[in-house]
Amino acid sequence: MLTVLGKPTSINVRKVLWTCEELALPYTLAPWGSAELSLQSPEFLALNPNGMVPVIDDDGFILWESNSICRYLADRYGDGALLPPPSRERARVERWMDWQATDLNTAWRYAFMALVRRSPAHQDPALLAASIAAWHQQMTLLDRHLNAAGPYVDGARFTLADVVLGLSLNRWKSTPLEHPHLPALERYFALLLERPAFRRHGASGIA
Repeated sequence: MLTVLGKPTSINVRKVLWTCEELALPYTLAPWGSAELSLQSPEFLALNPNGMVPVIDDDGFILWESNSICRYLADRYGDGALLPPPSRERARVERWMDWQATDLNTAWRYAFMALVRRSPAHQDPALLAASIAAWHQQMTLLDRHLNAAGPYVDGARFTLADVVLGLSLNRWKSTPLEHPHLPALERYFALLLERPAFRRHGASGIA
């Protein structure tokens, strides 16, 4: 039995839960990160020394890092639809997953901490403006790609790239800032809303 460890409000935990549901994979959610289950406890740090969620326990196999977990689940339990076997097709999917984890996440981090988390350490106006501009720049890049190659990130088919980027798009739309009009992203978001698992774990009212 698969156990997913982490708060269901975490964007990276929700990424894993969405993947599980697309794979019709049964799982149990253990809400580590709550007041009762500390991420800094020796028990949890023995599973992930970073003290972060998600972590999975798949019949004794422990894995952390959300994109790695999604890849593992799709490989082990999928039919190749979410993540093709090693190939050029797979490389196209994984490049967008890696872009999400590096370029895109780096761009939004300061703005999200300032505007959503209200972190006192993230209230510098110049740094906030720079983060918002970088975030919009990355989302505009994605909009151009979808306009040219959509409707999904890898063209006609839904893949793991859409799981990680769908949650990122929801975060961008949910953050209280002035958003440029990006029509391809709006079409893409409407398409993702047709998937019940996205409505539960992506566009769930949580950034």
